[in-house]
Amino acid sequence: MEQSRAFLECLLGEPGPSGFESRPARVWRDEAGGFAERVWADVHGNSFAQVGADRRPRVMLAGHVDEIGLQVTHVDKDGFLYVDGIGGWDPQVVVGQRVVVMGRTGDVPGVVGKKPIHLLKPEDRKKVTQIRDIWVDLGASSAEEVGEMGVRVGDPLVLDAGVIQLAGDRIASRAIDDRVGAYVVLEALRLLAAEPPESAGAVAVATVQEEIGYTGGGARSSAFALDPDVALVVDVTFATDVPDANKKELGEHSLGGGPVLTRGSSTHPVVFEHLADAAAEEEIPYSIQAAPKASRTDADGIFLVRAGVPTGLISIPNRYMHSPNEVVSVIDLERAARLLAGFVRRLDGDMSFVQQ
Repeated sequence: MEQSRAFLECLLGEPGPSGFESRPARVWRDEAGGFAERVWADVHGNSFAQVGADRRPRVMLAGHVDEIGLQVTHVDKDGFLYVDGIGGWDPQVVVGQRVVVMGRTGDVPGVVGKKPIHLLKPEDRKKVTQIRDIWVDLGASSAEEVGEMGVRVGDPLVLDAGVIQLAGDRIASRAIDDRVGAYVVLEALRLLAAEPPESAGAVAVATVQEEIGYTGGGARSSAFALDPDVALVVDVTFATDVPDANKKELGEHSLGGGPVLTRGSSTHPVVFEHLADAAAEEEIPYSIQAAPKASRTDADGIFLVRAGVPTGLISIPNRYMHSPNEVVSVIDLERAARLLAGFVRRLDGDMSFVQQ
């Protein structure tokens, strides 16, 4: 348990926005090397860990390892950086934050600057700040000094917000979306390595570019390469145990209430029922979420690959999504890992997901 917690904190701590995931991916593969039969990466940066290579059915367990971030678009003559978003940002949460720029010679700290409220016109004080209205200050005095610090146009950056322990088993951090999904699938594989299923094999995948994966991201290419018999995707969803949450739209999902199972759009009905049965057998509480349109997860990039992949979606309730302080319950992560392992163990070689 202590090893898994250290792994989680290390994984969350490494910066890795979409398109620049190599550092957390390396942490993930290093951890997988301790128990997986085979560990590898592909040209896109997806990372794989396998147990039971000769067993069938083959189950793909996918969680994306990328996070939202920013990217340098311009360095002015006075040394200020201008940026654009990598993934979906509420610009209000960026204002006044500390950042880490992933420069070519190492990480460079900076702060987000904006015109002080004292200098804003009264009518401008009510306007929503846009990313184009802010800049990043490294403390440099010129573009040349910025270059000497190892920073150039195109470098990614993340908000400097590491893991903190809150009350009980709750933690806060940036990158929880969806670094915890990559964590859960590897923890499930750890359980399967310790207690192998009779029939099925599994490949955990830390996918890349989900936050900008408008064509399926790394989930699509990795699913094509693996050609799995069934896939389970782990992501986060909105916790609705906070003020002003619209439960009529989102459902009722609480921190500590267990994983969330999705029905609709890219998820397969037979896979859902097997997940529900596995949850009952493992005595894992769960809630259900409807997704009549796109799920906005890696499931959308997997379920139509090749001739189609029966896919399930398991989500972790998450407060304050796409902010520097997302909040989850660690018990939900543990339960999700046990659910995935339980699902795989219940499969047999004659399992069919064809709907009759």
